[in-house]
Amino acid sequence: MELHEIKTAILTSDLNIQSINRLIDILEDKKTMDAKDTFSVGDKVWVVQKTKRTEGIIEKMAIKKAVVFMKGSKYRVPFSMLEIRS
Repeated sequence: MELHEIKTAILTSDLNIQSINRLIDILEDKKTMDAKDTFSVGDKVWVVQKTKRTEGIIEKMAIKKAVVFMKGSKYRVPFSMLEIRS
C-alpha cells in the first residue's frame, strides 16, 4: 500500500479520537522497532535535536532507548532521535 493510499484511507475514515491515538501508538512502535534494528552497541551516532546534532557512541540498548556516551556523560536517548554517523 502506498503512502498516499494510507493517507486517503485515514482522512476518509470515521475514526474517533481513541482509534486515532491507538494508530499513533502503533506507528510509534513500528518506528521504534525499525530504529532498533538499525543500531547496535558501539555504533557511532548523531543525536539529533531540533537545532543541533551531537556526536555520541551507543553503550547500551534498551527496549525504546539507547544509552549514548556524549560530551563526557551518558544519556538515555530515544531511538527516534538517533542517526548513524558516517
